[in-house]
Parts: sequence; structure tokens; C-alpha cells
Amino acid sequence: MPQNSQLLAVSLSVRDSILLKSATSLDDDVMPSTPCAHDLTFWNFHTSARVYLVISKRESYLRKTGPEDVVIKVLYRGMDHTDLHQMRNEVHSTNYPLVPGHEVVGEVVELGSEVKKYRVGDMVGVGCIVGSCGRCLSCNSNTEQYCNNRIFTYNGIYKDGRPTQGGFCSAMIVHQKFVVRIPEKLSPEQAAPLLCAGVTAYSPLRQFMGSGKVLNAGILGLGGVGHLGVKIAKAMGHHVTVISSSDKKREEALQHLGADAFLVSSNAAEMEEAANNLDYILDTVPALHPLQSHLSLLKVDGKLFLVGVSPKPLQFDATDLILGKKNITGSFIGSMEETQEILDFWAEKNLTSMIEIVKMDYVNKAFERMERSDVRYRFVVDVAGSNLE
Repeated sequence: MPQNSQLLAVSLSVRDSILLKSATSLDDDVMPSTPCAHDLTFWNFHTSARVYLVISKRESYLRKTGPEDVVIKVLYRGMDHTDLHQMRNEVHSTNYPLVPGHEVVGEVVELGSEVKKYRVGDMVGVGCIVGSCGRCLSCNSNTEQYCNNRIFTYNGIYKDGRPTQGGFCSAMIVHQKFVVRIPEKLSPEQAAPLLCAGVTAYSPLRQFMGSGKVLNAGILGLGGVGHLGVKIAKAMGHHVTVISSSDKKREEALQHLGADAFLVSSNAAEMEEAANNLDYILDTVPALHPLQSHLSLLKVDGKLFLVGVSPKPLQFDATDLILGKKNITGSFIGSMEETQEILDFWAEKNLTSMIEIVKMDYVNKAFERMERSDVRYRFVVDVAGSNLE
């Protein structure tokens, strides 16, 4: 393995254990080699001049399988901006060493004694959370993603006190409540982006299903979440306008994604003509951007749904909200019920995600390209097909 390698892959026994330590350069002679019959492959990533390196076997990495746990062999996993934000400690407080990754699809290989929902061999998915308190109002109303004690798939603390680690490994253990079934009609690589990006777009739009109205929808930002938002809104029968800061994605939006209109937010004339026209805007931009000009596009009582996480505060003029009875609201991923719904919805409508499949040895390059918005529109890592040696 070359020095200063940015991507590490280390094979460890599923029941073996590891201890992590920060390092700035790597040498071949410090990488452990643990051949075993039943391997867990673990990855960690370079970020902010740090490399996290497995140096010894000490404490358990995967927790013990509980009676309601599902052991999953990871086959595919999506990549999103949350991974970048967390790796850089830009949102929440990152606890290093960090194993990022949600949007995980895999095969059930082992079941706890009380698991009834799944069987060995089932294709399943894991999204952004792997636990909650199970007792609060949010948990009891199937909105457990808003539980104050929700447990994130990575960079969280599980109930046993151990840090949660994400999908950049070849196996995961997850409570059955936080596992969803992948429909037979849906390929695993297509399912992966739906487990975070897809349900993030679906959850706020779900309220409009069955209304019988043709709503004027705006999708702000045409990336991983945005392109799925276009497809979901169109499948719901809405008139969809893609809003972007430049004209570069006009053809993509109209001809490939099926949007009805395209609006360049930097074009003052276009924005003025489109004012007071939209019933809602799904704001998917995961970076600092102006809200004020986009609020002018909403009708009276229109809604702007914030689902992209900006690492810096966004600003707007409250007067325009008051005088136009306009609403800014947030929406965080989706519930387990909604996650299963978007998978079933995708299969029922025969929809497809626009993805680029990469192997593990390309992940660092993929993160660099993602930051430049150089992907159409979601990277999915083929974990099972990667060389793990």
C-alpha cells in the first residue's frame, strides 16, 4: 500500500475487534493483516489532513447481535454531501475516528432470535438512523426521525454506549425496526440513493399525494436530492420547474428528467416573470445560498421546504413572509414508514435514479467530484464488487 494513501481497506474478522488512531502518513509495515474465514472489511477516510488507521485488535467493532437485530452483508451504498459535512465536522459535532455512510443496501446473513420481519437472503436497506427511544410522541406517531434520542447510522452513540459506524464496511448489525425491505422489482444499486436522498425529497411532498390538484412545484438545485425530487413530483402529477443558478443543466432537466420548465435564478427578468407562481419549492441546495429571491416565486400560502443542509446560516426578510403569508419549513430525511413507501413508490412507478456506480478504490475521487457537482446525480459504491485485498 503506498504512503499517504487516502483510502484504506483492512480485513478484520466480524467477531474480532479494532482500535483506531489518527495518523498523517501510512507505511506498508504498519497495516495489520488478519486473514480469516469470515471477514469484515472496514474503510476510513482522509479529511482535513488526517488519516485514520487501524492499528490493533482490542475492542469489538461490530456489537453483539441482539434478539431483534439483523446482520447485513453490505452490497451497495450511496454517497452524499452529509458524508462530506460530517467528515469535515461542518454539521453536528463529529467524533473521530469516523466511519461514514448511510444509504446502505445488503443481504440478510444472520437474524436475532426474535426477528420476524426478515429472512436470511432477503435484500434490505438501512438509512440515516438506526435507533430511537421508542417511547416519545415522535416515536409513537411514526416520525421517529424527530425523536430527541434518535441514533444516527454513523457518528452517533448506540444504546450500549458504543459509537455507531456507517456503511463503509462490508457488514452491519441493525435493529429490525430500522431496516427496510427492498422490493423485488427494484435493483439494489437503484435502491441505495432512495434511503436518504429519495426519502428526503419524498417526505415533505407526501402531504400532496391524493389531492387531485396539479400543483406548481419548484425544485431548487439539481443534484442527488434534486433530481429525485423532480422525478417524485412528476410522478405525483405536478407541474415541475427546476430552479438553478446557471443555464448549464437546462437540457438535462427538461429532456432527461422530464421537468416542465427551467428557471435561472441569476436571471432577474426570468425570476420576475415567474414571481408568485409556485405552490411549493423543495430547496435541496447543501450550501450557502440566498433565500430571498426564491421566496418571491411562491404564491400566497406557498411553502419552501428546506432539506439541503447548509454549513452556514441562511438569511431572509421576514416582511416578505408576513405580507405574502409564505412559509419556510424544514424536513429531515423521513420516517421508517416513509422510507419503505418511497421504495415501493419507486418500484410501482418504474422510476430510475440517475447514478454512477464506482468501486471502493475510487471513493476519494468521487468525493472530490461530488464537491464540484461533477456527477449525474448520485455516486453508488459497489462494495461487494470491489477488490477488498
